[in-house]
Amino acid sequence: MSTDADPGGMTIPGPGTESAVASSTATSQAPAAANGQAVIETVDLTLSFGTRKILTGVSADVRQGAITALIGPTGSGKSTLLRTFNRMNDKVSGYKHEGDVVLDGRSIWHPSVEVMSLRRRVGMLFQRPNPFPMSILDNVTAGVRAHKMTNKAGMKEVAERRLTEVGLWDAVRDRLKDSPFRLSGGQQQLLCLARALAVSPEVLLLDEPTSSLDPVTTESIEELVRTLTPGITVIIVTHNLAQASRVAHRTIFLNDGRMVEHGETHAMFEHPEHEETARYVTGRFG
Repeated sequence: MSTDADPGGMTIPGPGTESAVASSTATSQAPAAANGQAVIETVDLTLSFGTRKILTGVSADVRQGAITALIGPTGSGKSTLLRTFNRMNDKVSGYKHEGDVVLDGRSIWHPSVEVMSLRRRVGMLFQRPNPFPMSILDNVTAGVRAHKMTNKAGMKEVAERRLTEVGLWDAVRDRLKDSPFRLSGGQQQLLCLARALAVSPEVLLLDEPTSSLDPVTTESIEELVRTLTPGITVIIVTHNLAQASRVAHRTIFLNDGRMVEHGETHAMFEHPEHEETARYVTGRFG
């Protein structure tokens, strides 16, 4: 189940901090590349708001069962591209696209594609936790109810399975009827992740999911994201280059309205094809 949210509040690490860490740890920590088929492809994709072009001519692919990181400076179009994958931008004033996004061989804008069904297949977790104003139990099962995936008796089973999967069950098992707003920020984010997973998406979009969380919770979410693959394809927007090097099999680097480079994460961090990429991943950017 996806819902819109304000993704504001992004922060960028200084060029000598996360970038340097990413460069020094890419060799030892970057996951091995996944060689699955492309599940999402962008075809000469141009994204605009009014007369302002955000991205121009992006052609790339996202491999099935892999974690793909979208990296680049603020304003490079990462979140706009991410939100395009499940059409979260469609009703934003002035938004328009040229080119195409293909999911399993079919355009996501094909007349036969229902947006609600698309968002079940391509779920999303936002930067800031956005629980619904309903109980913890009802939060987890909101999408399951909307898509009529199980009967009333099966709802608690779904909730227990997904809350256990994200490591939250023990903390909330006796509080399922409570408001989610009594949970900590990290717990709320885990709850939203459980909600996204409850509808069994094929692709999970993560928009800076740990930027407002403490290091311990960040580590637990990174580990959980790793365990989701190869069952789920994950695309994560992150400004944290060390995080990209730790969790992503593949990386797409965006800058100044362009896709500069994309490929295996360890290769991009160790042997980038473009000087522009080398400067960004080693902290010499700008």
